[in-house]
Amino acid sequence: MALRPVQVNIKALDGLAVGRFWAEALGWSAYSPGVTTYVGPVGGIVWPDPVAVCIDVVPVPEPKTATKNRVHLDLVTTSAAHQAELVARRRALGATPAHVGQGDVPWTVLADPEGNEFCVLEPREIYQDTGPIAAVVVDCADPRAMARFWGEAMDWTLHEVTDDQAVLRSAKGVGPYFEFLRTPSVKTVPDRVHLDLLPYPGDDKAAEVARLRALGATDLDLGQGDAPWTCLADPEGHEFCVLAPS
Repeated sequence: MALRPVQVNIKALDGLAVGRFWAEALGWSAYSPGVTTYVGPVGGIVWPDPVAVCIDVVPVPEPKTATKNRVHLDLVTTSAAHQAELVARRRALGATPAHVGQGDVPWTVLADPEGNEFCVLEPREIYQDTGPIAAVVVDCADPRAMARFWGEAMDWTLHEVTDDQAVLRSAKGVGPYFEFLRTPSVKTVPDRVHLDLLPYPGDDKAAEVARLRALGATDLDLGQGDAPWTCLADPEGHEFCVLAPS
């Protein structure tokens, strides 16, 4: 039994506009079959995508606070010229420079039109086969503890774990990485960006949720009511949802 990450959930005042931004930024398409805006590879909705971890933008009434998100995306480039081109194109789409204490680094930190931070990386060989999203990056206090929890929660392979970083990726060697970086930030508000997980066909969602609780996850009431998904938090309080198989 295990779960797989299928999408990054982003909250936004204007879900359609933010969804369109991310579709343009990634070279994907935005689809609005209901309340949310789903962003995935071109070619029509395929859910769950067999390779990509896609984006689901959910409209909410509250704007983002000044607090830096604890979850963000790192985006791929293939050369210095490509990096400069993509930064310029994303700024033309409405992204703005973001200052999160990064100092003099080779990557560029931007924010989407509602202030959600993301990084346009300098070329790195490790990410050249991931698709447009290199990694889903999570700030945490203890990468080793996060590796233990998430390594058990998902069927992804642990590639690296140190006191400063833990790195996981699909056991199939496709799609983005999932990275935990040791960061001194403290959680003060609900996460604006979180991960949605899905059981495999034939697996029991309730049993998976019980397994996660046994690993240290806790239940969350975010006002979701009688929803088909279950809201949980990992041992450091990062929110995530376990979705129901369709």
